[in-house]
Amino acid sequence: MKLREQMPELQGATKWLNGKVSKNDLVGEKPTLIHFWSVSCHLCKEAMPDINELRDEYEDDLNVIAVHMPRSEDDLDLGVIEQVARGHDIVQPIFVDGDHKLTEAFENQYVPAYYVFDKEGQLRHFQAGGSGMKMLRKRLNRVLGVEEKK
Repeated sequence: MKLREQMPELQGATKWLNGKVSKNDLVGEKPTLIHFWSVSCHLCKEAMPDINELRDEYEDDLNVIAVHMPRSEDDLDLGVIEQVARGHDIVQPIFVDGDHKLTEAFENQYVPAYYVFDKEGQLRHFQAGGSGMKMLRKRLNRVLGVEEKK
């Protein structure tokens, strides 16, 4: 996806965990962070506490959606996905993308990957990889209109 492109529709989930949401639910009121992860991704698990911290810190001001992107057949087991999600406190809605429908709509190739959309649903920031939480926070703060904490 390119910056300023509209958020794709959230369609094609194999299953939703922790509640189902649509693009219409997300666009209009507040910005959205969509993060791609996988049960077989060590970096995703390492980054999850940071994502959960952002989710909890900006609970009233930010939508957070997780997308489980399987990297192999072994990643398709819903029981394992549910277990890892519980173990890593992923309580936000999880789009299980067993058929890579949303992955393709986002043109995403990475886990972890982070997409920040403004409240109008335009992509404002993308980054991939396990590091760079400071940059993600900085971009989120900019979209949220929050002053940087010193």
